[in-house]
This record gives sequence, C-alpha cells and structure tokens, in this order.
Amino acid sequence: MSAQGGVRGPVRWRPAMEAALYGPDGFYVRPGGPGPAGHFRTSVHASPRYAGAVARLLRTVDGALGHPERLDLVDVGAGRGELLTGVLAALPPEVAGRVRPYAVERAERPPGLDPRIRWVAEPPEGTTGLLFANEWLDNVPLDVAEDGRYVLVAPDGTETPGGPLDAADRAWLERWWPGAAGEEGRAEIGRTRDEAWAAAVATLERGLAVAVDYAHTRAARPPFGTLTGFREGREVPPVPDGGCDVTAHVALDACAGPGAALLTQREALTALGVPCGRPPLELASTDPAAYVRALSAAGEAAELTARGGLGDFGWLVQPVGIPPWPPAAGDR
Repeated sequence: MSAQGGVRGPVRWRPAMEAALYGPDGFYVRPGGPGPAGHFRTSVHASPRYAGAVARLLRTVDGALGHPERLDLVDVGAGRGELLTGVLAALPPEVAGRVRPYAVERAERPPGLDPRIRWVAEPPEGTTGLLFANEWLDNVPLDVAEDGRYVLVAPDGTETPGGPLDAADRAWLERWWPGAAGEEGRAEIGRTRDEAWAAAVATLERGLAVAVDYAHTRAARPPFGTLTGFREGREVPPVPDGGCDVTAHVALDACAGPGAALLTQREALTALGVPCGRPPLELASTDPAAYVRALSAAGEAAELTARGGLGDFGWLVQPVGIPPWPPAAGDR
C-alpha cells in the first residue's frame, strides 16, 4: 500500500488489499469516482434482465416466507445501488410496497439514489427475505501463500517471501486447496471469505442468502492462484496502490454452509426464466418490431448465460428456515 493509504510495504496481501480497496482514497471508497462500473463489466451492468431475475427470485422467497408484511432485500457490496434500483423497478407495486431495501457498501451514498434504499456499512441484523452478494466476496481481502509461506507485497506490487503459515491458514489450505500448504505451489487463503460469508448469513433470520462470483472448487483449484487487478475495463497487474481493483476468485465450496447449493449462473438464470435461445424466425414476418425487441433481449440473456463468460459465474445459494432453491426436479 502507498504511504498515502497509511500502510508501507512489504506487508502480507490481506492488509495490502484492505488498504488499497477500502483505506483512505481506496479504490472502492474514493468520492466522486465512477464506481465499479467504470472499471469492469458485471452482470448487473450487462443487462436489466439480471435485476429482473433477482426480482423473480425475491418473489419466490416472498412466497416461501408466506408474504410477510416486511420483505427485506439486502444487497451486499452494492456499488452505486444499480442492482437494487433495477430490482425495485422490476417488482409489481404490491410487492415493492412491502420491500425494505438495504445497500451494504463502504463508499458514501451516491447522490440521487432512490430514497427507499437504506445505505448501511454492514448487513442489518434480523432480516427476513433475500440477502444477495454479487461480486462481493472476491474483494474480501485475503492472504496469499507460496511454497508454504506467506507472500509479502510492496507498494509497487513487488512480492517477496514472508514467514511460515500459521496453523489456522495451513489447516484451511490442507482441507480446501490440496497441496498448497506444502513446499510447492501458490494459493489464495480463503478463510477470510468463509468468515465474511458466515457472518452475513447469520444476519438473516429467515430467507435465502446468495453469493455470486468468479469461483472455483476443491477438485479444480487453479495451480498458480487467481490474484489480479482491473482498471478501466482492462486486466492489469494487482498493484495495491489504490489505483486499481485487486481481486481473486472465490472458493465458494469452502464458504458453503448447511443446506447450501452450488450452481452456475447459467443454471440459476435458466431456473429464473432467463431464456438462452433466439426468438422464432417467423415472428420477424408477423411482428417485426416484436422480433427486434426479442432478439435484443436474447442477446442480453446470451451474455448473462454464456459458457466461458458470465454464465460460468458460481452461485452459492443458502436457505435459512425455508425450503431449498432451486427445488429438486420432482418438487417443482
């Protein structure tokens, strides 16, 4: 981290990420900036169909809860409130009138945001409804291990070997990233993400918690890790100076709690009614304007569900006091 951010290197990657992303003038908290949308494209920014799908998921949760008088919608890592704004617009009035939306974000509230949205620094306790975290966990700071030792990083991104791993981090690697706790290999220690997700889920009294992120599982961990940076739409070296996003993919299987399900975004959005096919060609003859609209919508849906792209995002879906989602085929 830079001296301006209050941290001088070399330090372990976890405090370096914390300062670079959330410290004074950090990437996510500096005032007046474009926010995440100015640096990388997420599902939220790709198409309003994504917010529409989340709105349908919220209505499913609402039904499972018996249509409570107050329906909480908690967006963790809310950016500039784009997802909440889209979901509220996609809901029918009788549902939107019962929704209590919360944007959980460390940055200051942006001007002009819907006044219904409560801007908070932490997920509120005792909520009932849907807790949704879109590309949040990949920005929860973590440590990096290489050859059985912590990796240290200087303000300019230069790495050097640090001390040996402590018992808790070594145990996490031995369980979740086979081979990485030894004398060879590089890995990101996801224990902080596990803890952050468990704490977020614990605030939910009843409902569904969903984390969506670039992810990998124990059977296919990347051999050299995934730590990287993004600036103005381009992937760049992960230099922790506050000038770029610093991110790493998430071991979602390690985060998963009791009753949780793991699926791809393609599977999740298909279950929520986002179509993956083109409109019938005959529609072009009978209603050309409708065909053009349907074709545009199909293109947006294709981007959200594309294999090798956004469709490969992982969805961690964890019910709290309600039936699992998506339901088993025999229960639909």
